[in-house]
Amino acid sequence: MQPAHDIALLLARFQFAFTVGVHIIFPAFSIGLAAYLAVLEGCWLKTGRSVFLDLYRYWIKVFSIVFGMGVVSGLVMSYEFGTNWSVFSQKAGPITGVLLSYEVMTAFFLEAGFLGIMLFGMNKVGRKLHFAATCCVSVGTLISMTWILSSNSWMQTPRGYMIDPATGRFMPADWLAIIFNPSFPFRLVHMGLAAFLSVAFIVGATGAWHMLKARREGKAATAPVRTMFSMAMWMAAIVAPLQIMAGDAHGLNTLKYQPAKIAAMEGDWDSTARAPELLFGIPNMKTEHTDYAVKVPLLGSLILTHSLEGKVPGLKDFPRDQRPPSQVIFFSFRIMVALGVLMMLLGFWSLWLRRTRTLFTNAVFHRVAVCMAPAGFLALLCGWVTTEVGRQPWTVYGLLRTSQSVSPIMLPSMAVTMTAFVVVYVIVFGSGIGILVRQLGHAPQEGEQETSSANASDILAERMHPEVIESTSGKGA
Repeated sequence: MQPAHDIALLLARFQFAFTVGVHIIFPAFSIGLAAYLAVLEGCWLKTGRSVFLDLYRYWIKVFSIVFGMGVVSGLVMSYEFGTNWSVFSQKAGPITGVLLSYEVMTAFFLEAGFLGIMLFGMNKVGRKLHFAATCCVSVGTLISMTWILSSNSWMQTPRGYMIDPATGRFMPADWLAIIFNPSFPFRLVHMGLAAFLSVAFIVGATGAWHMLKARREGKAATAPVRTMFSMAMWMAAIVAPLQIMAGDAHGLNTLKYQPAKIAAMEGDWDSTARAPELLFGIPNMKTEHTDYAVKVPLLGSLILTHSLEGKVPGLKDFPRDQRPPSQVIFFSFRIMVALGVLMMLLGFWSLWLRRTRTLFTNAVFHRVAVCMAPAGFLALLCGWVTTEVGRQPWTVYGLLRTSQSVSPIMLPSMAVTMTAFVVVYVIVFGSGIGILVRQLGHAPQEGEQETSSANASDILAERMHPEVIESTSGKGA
């Protein structure tokens, strides 16, 4: 029975990781894109230039698709807490459940209340009121991120709680300490910058794609295409270095509160001062050694402690049953860092092209920008894997193990639901991403059409079979 239980636990973990991994892309996209829309509308109101309005109308169609997929993908996780992780919900619910309910009552209600005005109210309310609605939706996405990260950060660095001796439940003792736990500020900044950077590279890649397409057709790129590409490259040049700095601060915080995670990320087994940095290797959990290691002397201590003499923890400092799986986060962390460096270099390259006045004509740069389209989201996923897998074997760090948090589930039912989730997600969200890519395949035009309920009906009619259209029209007549 024990092997079957272990496999069921592994499937439960994989199912939640799969659903969260799909979901996290869409809220991050919504956060960055909502802020971009607020900037575009603000620039339009400030300058009166129609190019900003054209871009607003173009990207709000993308936002409506992304926002819808984010809501749908997020609903599933609420049920998983009850079906697969009922013990965790019972014990940590008095804290995490309250934080998540705050997210619904503040952020989601704010977004839902103003979303209709934002999407369909451009010509129905005043310009300033519509801009206020766009800002409210943008602020709502940021508030939502804040509560979600506060809850997750508390699981990483729990504070402000007491444990009920009768039930073993985590009870709130100090809400300020719970909300503003030690890792929360660092993770909030890191996640927010990741969302902005991810969207900047999607916007930049879209602009680069349409400039390459216009060049192939012997045409000049439209003003909206050039404008959004320029704005995206400014974001890359500014935000990518800030993100690396925020990641460094987050690493120092993690070293203080979760040293085992740092040791697993670095592939270090022995605690030592003047530690090298492992650029590559294959951590071996059985032999307690990192095979094929490629090291840079002293760099590990310098990066992790900002001192050449700094002491770096090793996995041997911790019991075997409290070590995170180093093989996974060793590589996910390095992929995240490599993508961050590439994004920063692309941003710096764009600054050089601005200086030489070739930003809109350098085809090589445009092709690289297109290839970098998913870089932000890939780095985001790798960072999420590093954070969550690095917390293992705990759900509440140092207090509640993952094996103690799972529901009493059976292997056959877990296997069936896991298969069903993968199939349904591939069909539903694969179709949604296809629609999204198709929308991005159309270049923004001068005089871009506004999103409206009538437009939505026309788009739906185009997708319907001709016989259905005729029958519908006959009934309406």
